[in-house]
Amino acid sequence: MWIVEALIGLAAGIAVGTGFVAFLTVLGIVPRLMQLSHSESKLRSYEMAVILGVFAGIYLSFGDGPVKMTLIGLVIWGLFHGVFIGMLAAALTEVLNVFPLLFKRIGVDGFLFTLLMALVLGKIAGSLFQWIIFVR
Repeated sequence: MWIVEALIGLAAGIAVGTGFVAFLTVLGIVPRLMQLSHSESKLRSYEMAVILGVFAGIYLSFGDGPVKMTLIGLVIWGLFHGVFIGMLAAALTEVLNVFPLLFKRIGVDGFLFTLLMALVLGKIAGSLFQWIIFVR
């Protein structure tokens, strides 16, 4: 039985990892950040930062031990979270600007509002489902 659970966990991890990479690729966060900061020569540093960030997230998600920090450490941690959320929001804004162009090219521009509302309501329904069913 544990073999089946291990295979399911591995498959789920591969699916989530692939989704994360696709998400970063579609949003273009790293290339846009390099372009805005004029630091294209630091590509390896950006790659290592993403990889180390993923491994740190894995450790913090699945690790058993507590992480003790001072107040300064918590402030730095909060700043990192704020920068990440800010860049993610900016990237999502740029992607949302693409939707009208995409819908016009594929010929469904008359349904733009309906399709965007379906995306928003689907996100709300999924979040409510997770919080009501799984989190309690």
